[in-house]
Amino acid sequence: MTEESDQGKVVSAAVNRRVTIVTAVHGPSAPFLPEAHASLCAQELPAGWEWRWVIQEDGRTRDVRPYVPDDPRVVFHQGRHGRQGGPGLARTMALAHADGPYVKVLDADDRLTPGALARDLAALEADPSIGWATSRALDLLPDGSTAGFPGDPAHGPIEHGVVLDFWKANGFRAQVHPATLLVRRDLLLALGGWMALPASEDTGLLLALGSVSRGWFSAEVGLLYRKWEGQETARPPHTDPAERTARMAVVEARARALASFGWRPRDGAEGFHGPGGRG
Repeated sequence: MTEESDQGKVVSAAVNRRVTIVTAVHGPSAPFLPEAHASLCAQELPAGWEWRWVIQEDGRTRDVRPYVPDDPRVVFHQGRHGRQGGPGLARTMALAHADGPYVKVLDADDRLTPGALARDLAALEADPSIGWATSRALDLLPDGSTAGFPGDPAHGPIEHGVVLDFWKANGFRAQVHPATLLVRRDLLLALGGWMALPASEDTGLLLALGSVSRGWFSAEVGLLYRKWEGQETARPPHTDPAERTARMAVVEARARALASFGWRPRDGAEGFHGPGGRG
């Protein structure tokens, strides 16, 4: 069964049971794409579900395309020539091609663990009041070993405001990793995608989500987060004190503003309730 979209494209009914994987990539991280792809291919979804991988280059060069897998489930798009806007801009642009009910983040240099996608999906499918899901992450070190870190919450639901409170009390570090995020597409769009920041754009989204919707944490490892000297978070500008202070200020202010409005997505994120009832 098919239907016509508003752009005249024929859309398969399978779109309603599709998870769109969104990846921002630039030249230095492109060589890791085949490993990310292999981790996607190892995922097993429930019967009738499928994934689609949208790779969005931050800018437009010749450096990325050679590493894009030859797979009909993979689509590749580029930004502007000679201009990079950062991973938040690239991911938000990729949303133009996210046509399923769920969006999963996968950074170009990271790898999903077997079963991660199915576990995230099961949590959101089972409870319409949960708008987003995260999972335990391990650092993947250059020698191939892995390392965990303390502070993971208990397996199960994460209530409103919990992520923000922990982040504020622990030196601006969240107890769940934004690189593991699976989110309802409508909710993601309602919040404007990723923040327009040079870094911490994913943390900003996570805190915003936690201010308007319940989340979920899976205690099983869902992501191997690669540590390597070329990653953006290892560069000096990421830890510049003045910039970091400014980023943290706007991230917190946005989350608290959203919480103060009392907005809540309806079950399944189809619209919002306002503080006085139906929005």
